[in-house]
Amino acid sequence: MKLEFWFDFASTYSYPCAMRIESLAEKSNLEVVWRPFLLGPIFNKQGWNDSPFNIYKVKGEYMWKDLQRICNDIELPLKRPDKFPQNGLLAARIAVTFANEPWIPSFIKSVFAANFEHNKDITSPSVISDCLTLIGENPEDIMKEANSDIAKDLLRQQTDEALTRSIFGAPSFLVAEELFWGDDRLERAIKWANDNRSH
Repeated sequence: MKLEFWFDFASTYSYPCAMRIESLAEKSNLEVVWRPFLLGPIFNKQGWNDSPFNIYKVKGEYMWKDLQRICNDIELPLKRPDKFPQNGLLAARIAVTFANEPWIPSFIKSVFAANFEHNKDITSPSVISDCLTLIGENPEDIMKEANSDIAKDLLRQQTDEALTRSIFGAPSFLVAEELFWGDDRLERAIKWANDNRSH
């Protein structure tokens, strides 16, 4: 059974989720399908031109405290980025273009760590290049392909698919079209998958 993990590299709550989803899914014999998309177009359809955590200041301050608690619980480093949200466009294009490559989960976690652990500018091609080098990949060809029209179309299609499948935020999980939203719903999504597995 598959567990689709829909995320945006700018999404704070997607960070702890990305770092723990594989080990949790593995225990239940679930395959994780990494589905990057862009929250911007989805927020725009909701009438927002920025992250709700910036639009609603009190909510934003709560989120950073809450995220720190979550990261402390799972012993995950967190450094609040100087700029939030960051544009994960290039990283998302790489993740969607090379979705079937075995190194993609490592790349995704490397980008999240760059953003939320090391306070690096993930909009910078050099930072993304470093993330690829860190996991043992050659960035040159990968980056070139990620800037192609095909890669741009793939990410656009995936973001459109998120909209058509009623995804309104990140992280979101789909298990056989059953939708779960939020880092705190990951275990619930896995339980649902286990309870509804065809015997």
